[in-house]
Amino acid sequence: MTIRDRLKGVVPHQVTHQVRSSLVRYGERTSDRRPLPDFLITGTKRGGTTSLWRYLLAHPLVPRLFPAWNTKTSHYFEENWGRGEAWYRSHFPTARHRQALERRHGRPARVGEAAPLYMFHPLVPQRVAELLPEVRLIFLLRDPVERAYSHWKERRTEGKEPLDFAEALAREEERTAGEREKLIADPTYFSEAYDWYTYRARGRYLEHLTPWLDRFDRSQLLILPSETLYAEPAATYARVLDFLGLPPHRLAAYEAHNHRRSSAMPAPVRAELSAHFAPHNAALEQRLGMRFDWS
Repeated sequence: MTIRDRLKGVVPHQVTHQVRSSLVRYGERTSDRRPLPDFLITGTKRGGTTSLWRYLLAHPLVPRLFPAWNTKTSHYFEENWGRGEAWYRSHFPTARHRQALERRHGRPARVGEAAPLYMFHPLVPQRVAELLPEVRLIFLLRDPVERAYSHWKERRTEGKEPLDFAEALAREEERTAGEREKLIADPTYFSEAYDWYTYRARGRYLEHLTPWLDRFDRSQLLILPSETLYAEPAATYARVLDFLGLPPHRLAAYEAHNHRRSSAMPAPVRAELSAHFAPHNAALEQRLGMRFDWS
């Protein structure tokens, strides 16, 4: 029985350890037949990356990662860098798979992954530039005030954040002190604190976009307000498809994934965050020549 036969009809959470191990080994053995990705959705966290990724997977020319339980990312460029390029390639469809899609639909397939931490990690832009110099990069930028609160709500729901929002903001620098420097000093280091508790730091977008702007031609970058994706998902999806060189495709519905309802943000906290981000947002708009309606 082939691996394909063994997996047929099995949903990801039902895959046995033995089958999982077989598939992982198969992906690694065939990594030389697996082209590197064409695009990355690199940020921002809590900015609609999961929704956009799922919209793209609904396109007939955008195949899933391999094996099928890999939902949207390998975490290679930030968490798994030490595993090497062959391991990274093992997560993508084979050239044969891509060619089959092209024959069926008459256009080239596009393969990618979505990893919000890629945008924020200090070493990722250079790593991507060296391995994927022609890659297309998609950045979704959400109002940093709302993004910070949504980030905190996610960590709170997951049981990783014991502090209330105001206290978490007040202690952010203390909890993440030295973590960025450790990431830069040790290429194999991964920091949970840098991922979990950077509510304010992640919203200073220009700091994190600048290394990408410095290393890639602007034509390779698509920067979109998350609010546009939320308000106009079909039009935004069409724009992304055009950017990736994919034919138009309409979805039956544009569901918002990972949405979390909650109580309103305390007014004093909102006012403080708005004041904090105002100069950073202005600098971002000036550098990009874009307008973000985050007032």
